[in-house]
Amino acid sequence: MAVKGPELIKSRCTEIVDACEKLYHTHGYRDVTIKLISTETSISRPSIYNYFQTKEEIFLAVLKREYLRWADDLKKIRDSSDRMTPEDLADAIAKTLESRGVMLKIETMNLYEIEENSREERLVEFKKAVCLALSTMDECIRKFLPELSDEDRSAIRYCFVPFLYGIYSSTSLTEKQKHAMDRAGMCCAVPGVNDICRIFLLKLFRP
Repeated sequence: MAVKGPELIKSRCTEIVDACEKLYHTHGYRDVTIKLISTETSISRPSIYNYFQTKEEIFLAVLKREYLRWADDLKKIRDSSDRMTPEDLADAIAKTLESRGVMLKIETMNLYEIEENSREERLVEFKKAVCLALSTMDECIRKFLPELSDEDRSAIRYCFVPFLYGIYSSTSLTEKQKHAMDRAGMCCAVPGVNDICRIFLLKLFRP
């Protein structure tokens, strides 16, 4: 592999990750291949392997970037005000997740396979981004809801993470799923990301 400057490597990695995210909006996970990704970039398919060993590592990079963006949104909440009610904080955090559709979809649909087929060092980088986002959310809770104990905040985290992984499947039902639920006599009203997150967080903020 030829030696490349850090800026060129970063630029090409970003180009590959951008292409993967773009394709994921219009193609199923199985259909997004390294060959297809290469057609959306200026980089040949063999050259992509100089930056990512597997398709899963590219998706992991997409997910890592999403978590870093979410962390930035949470930092803005933390630094935006001196006081927030539980209702205000729940609403603010819920709104940050409305624009994280790719993150929520990958976590629901493909996270296990992506993690299993990525190198450990790439997985560690991703987990650090996850920790940053969750730690920033904890800082928001500590700042605006000081009445909650360390135990309360730990319980919120334990409950919220599994909930996070199920948001997409609860808010993005297909017509086939809705029809099946209707025939089975189930309520098929589909909540929005904001609504479901706000309600859930309010329950957690009032132990």
